[in-house]
Amino acid sequence: MSNLSLLVVVFLTGVSLVAAALALAKLLAPRTFNPQKGEPYECGIPTRGGSWMQFRVGYYLFAILFLMFDVETVFLFPWAIKVRDMGPEALISVSFFFGVLILGLAYAWKKGALEWK
Repeated sequence: MSNLSLLVVVFLTGVSLVAAALALAKLLAPRTFNPQKGEPYECGIPTRGGSWMQFRVGYYLFAILFLMFDVETVFLFPWAIKVRDMGPEALISVSFFFGVLILGLAYAWKKGALEWK
């Protein structure tokens, strides 16, 4: 079996499993409709005003900073597993990586991006 045919089989298996799961969920799901289900958050409190309201840019900036540091720390897991096999070059490269992280955090802190006003 060639690599291409194996790839096609894996792809078709994945698509068929997803389609089967969606069909099974459609068949077994309860079919009751309540107008309150259409309300935002289903919290029981009537909504006021329009749903298109502006948020402060601080929320987005905080979320982007969180994602940036979260993704960067994910890169540390493979390094932590292989650090003994890689030698001192790995320590130097991860020190540079931490330096960039610390500089980014210091810059965000200095600009006031981490203050919640």
